[in-house]
Formats: sequence, structure tokens, C-alpha cells
Amino acid sequence: MRIGAKVPNSGPLPAERGIAAMAAELEAAGFDSLWVSDHVVMPATVASRYPFAADGRATWPSDTPYYDAMVSLAVIAAATSTAVIGTAVLVLPQRQPVILAKEAASIDAISKGRLCLGVGAGWLAEEFEALGAPFEGRGERFVEWVRLLRSLWEGSPPAFEGVHYRLPEGVISMPRPAHRIPLLVGGDSRTALGRAATIGDGWLAHQSATALDPKAIGSGVRELRFAAGRAGRPASELWTTLRIVDSATRIDVVAGMLADLAGAGVDEIVVDVDWASTGAAAEAHSILRREAARL
Repeated sequence: MRIGAKVPNSGPLPAERGIAAMAAELEAAGFDSLWVSDHVVMPATVASRYPFAADGRATWPSDTPYYDAMVSLAVIAAATSTAVIGTAVLVLPQRQPVILAKEAASIDAISKGRLCLGVGAGWLAEEFEALGAPFEGRGERFVEWVRLLRSLWEGSPPAFEGVHYRLPEGVISMPRPAHRIPLLVGGDSRTALGRAATIGDGWLAHQSATALDPKAIGSGVRELRFAAGRAGRPASELWTTLRIVDSATRIDVVAGMLADLAGAGVDEIVVDVDWASTGAAAEAHSILRREAARL
């Protein structure tokens, strides 16, 4: 099992400790992958239902500063040399697809092929409105943007005639990525799992360390594999990453669940680190790696 960690790109820590310094410390501690989250703006009052909490309420203050996900990854790429770097998750339909393709290709080339994009359709209608991106139809744009990104990453894409975007013939998009950038689809719905199985490279699941549920993950993985088989795609091609929030002070709990999570089909976990405790990154990795070695 691959062991990843969240690099805080929101809240006070980016200013207090530095994104580059935290990323370098996590890589030195042994983490295999480093991830950031994504919000461009937040409404003062969140009316949209947050899909990853039982009560549907967002779990952080609206005035939390968010450092841009792609800018943060560029900083992390420069501060590290071996770890996979990724987004968990980037809200794809509210991004300009050609600019995002350029940013991702640049980061992948600079990092020598270490980028993995977790992408989702989004849930925060107020954020879409602020960005001038329609909330309705975001699923269709998500699918179209995936096709367009992959076409642009070829460097000399053919003309693209989509429902929501038109790319003229003769466009050159350089640099090309250093490798085929994996796209992991976030979300727990059947629709999201279907997209992960058919147009993605796998699933980026999300649970809290306070309520880890391997059975729910196993059910999602079975749905993922079923959808892949129905599409004529080998399930072995698909990767499952589990982002575990609220885990900074619950590493022992996560470690104790690794065998069940692996049995459910999880290939990688992404945890938080307790930055208030000196040496917590190395200690957390040591605990998790020791348990992972027993799988």
C-alpha cells in the first residue's frame, strides 16, 4: 500500500511553516505521495450541502485562506524529488480547461513525471457562481474536460468540437507532460464511480478517520470494477486512493484499519500530519509503514 500525506495549503500553516518546507519534511519522512486540496473562493455563508459530512455542513470556516492548488503543487515540485504529487481533489468543471492543461503539463514536466490529478465535479454552487461557471451541467463539462485535457497533453491536439468547448485546428500545447498524467475521479456516487471506471484512471475516495468504513469502500470498489468490466476495461488498470481527513491525531486508528482497507481494495491512503508536534511526520509514517509492511 502506498502511504501519502496532505500538505496543508489552507489555513495558517502555509504562511507559518511554508508549503515547500512541509513538503520536503514529509518526503524526507518517507511518504510516497503528497497532496493538496482545492477551493478558489468560498461564500461567506455556505448554503450548498457538503457531501462528505453526515449533516451536510462544511467543516471549516469560510474565511480560511486557500492557496491555489496548482501553484502549491508547483512549489512542492520544486521542493521534492521523488514523491508523487497530486490534488485531492481539483474541481474540474470550474477551471478553464486549456489553462489547466498547460499548468498540469508544466508541473509534470518540471517534476519529471510525478503528477497525479484527483478531479471532481464539485459540490459548492456558490463557488461556481462566483467564478462564472454554470453549476448545472457540470457533469457533462467534467466528461468533456477530461477528453480535452488528454488531447491537449498530446502537444498537437486535433480540432475539438464539444458541447461546451471548441478548440480550433492547428493549436500547439507545449510542453507535453513527462508521462501520462493519471486522473483519479473523486466522489462517492454511482455516477462518479462510473466515470472513474470508464474515463478515469481510478477512484479517489474520501472518509473521516472518526468514521472509517472499509465496507463502504469495498462496496465502491466493487461498483468501480463492475463498471469497468461492463465497459470492457480490465479492473487491474484502476487505482483506488483513500483520502482520510481528521487523521492528524488518529494515526494509530488508521494504522489499525490498514488491513481492512487493503482488503476492501484500497491501494493508497492519504493522511493528515499533526504539525503541532515535533517529529510527527516521521513518527506517523513509521507507524503506518510498519503496519503496511504486514499486509
